[in-house]
Amino acid sequence: MLKKVLMVAFCFPPMQFIGAQRPYGLAKYLPRYGWDPIVLTIKQPGDFPPEINVLPTNYTDIIASLRKLGKLNPAKGDHQQMGMQLTKKNNSDSWKSKTVKILRQLLEFPDHGAGWYRHAVNSASELIEKEAVDAIISTSSPSTSHLIAKKLKQKYGIPWIADLRDLWTLNHYYNKLGAIRFLERRLELKTLLYADALVTVSQPLANVLGSLHKDKDIHCVTNGFDPDDFTWNPSGLSEKFTITHTGTLYNGKRNPAMLLETTARLIKENKINRHLVEIIFYGPEEEWIMHDINKYGLRDVVKVGGLIPRQEAIKKQRESQLLLLLLWNDVREKGVYTGKLFEYLGSRRPILAIGRSNSIVKDLLTDTGAGSFASDDKELEKIILNHYREFISRGEVSYGANGRIEDYSYVTLAGKYSRILDSYARANAFKFF
Repeated sequence: MLKKVLMVAFCFPPMQFIGAQRPYGLAKYLPRYGWDPIVLTIKQPGDFPPEINVLPTNYTDIIASLRKLGKLNPAKGDHQQMGMQLTKKNNSDSWKSKTVKILRQLLEFPDHGAGWYRHAVNSASELIEKEAVDAIISTSSPSTSHLIAKKLKQKYGIPWIADLRDLWTLNHYYNKLGAIRFLERRLELKTLLYADALVTVSQPLANVLGSLHKDKDIHCVTNGFDPDDFTWNPSGLSEKFTITHTGTLYNGKRNPAMLLETTARLIKENKINRHLVEIIFYGPEEEWIMHDINKYGLRDVVKVGGLIPRQEAIKKQRESQLLLLLLWNDVREKGVYTGKLFEYLGSRRPILAIGRSNSIVKDLLTDTGAGSFASDDKELEKIILNHYREFISRGEVSYGANGRIEDYSYVTLAGKYSRILDSYARANAFKFF
């Protein structure tokens, strides 16, 4: 008989948003290892995976409710409601901007999931009182998921695993103000104190987590890919030497400048034929990327394909000669795997990653043979030329990943997670003997 695990996960249907892949990927394959998951999440448009038991709940958008109560224009942002003109530097309105930020952080404390707490606790309690639940997993962000799990742990004594796929106040992009930062750090400590174990997505992040939660069992289970998303074969690879990026560039934090500059130089030196090369970005068309394309004289080589559905993005990935992975050039990113990496692994095309030399992504690519990593223009030039020459001679770039890629399939990762669940559920059962 399968044991039941309640997964508290405020997330969108997986075909809409890559960040939803982890809870749904684990939930899909946990039954193979003796666990029957129920995903507690918010009601929203879109289809949930039919093979997963989803318990959708109501959600109160606190800010939207207050705007409605105050008869504010829902089409305008908070700054506009205060008569502010947003610019990168606006000293005269800085106090207003800070006021808006503080108000939002107070009203949605600890995060935008605050309006879900009451609905989720009530729905979960009704479920637990009707049928036996053997374990709880809460996954963040938002961190409100952990508050819900803590309440259920206190109420019913069920073993609880806190899954921090995004760290809480230790997240290096956490930027809340003074007193709120202090209060939320205390909230994190008091909340996760009740968790039986913590899980995060890389060993460097596990080390960071351990610096705050010193007496906790901390495990590492990476993100991954669902092999069922990639069961079909593409009609064929692109006829050109195509380098494809799918996803958001985050206003240049994922910066392709090194690739554009290197490509322009190789074309100028006649080392590659501009008519045989194509670089495509599938994502929002931002002014800065168009400026850089023009700056390097690559309007006929580089294209911005706009936003496309995830299934179409996977199709484009599988047809490409190379998949471009851009990492943020920030020392704090060295312990972070971007979710896009795992989708690329599932697409089974060679990955070209650009970022800092000490990134754990480099180690993963080396270990699996799934791609190459460049941290400077000389490395990048060498990689591009090697792949380009292979393309010219063979008509395609070969894919050379080894069997270690399966370590990042959610089939494998669910097995790893099930062993964590088993150990704490078993320990809890022994308490009654």
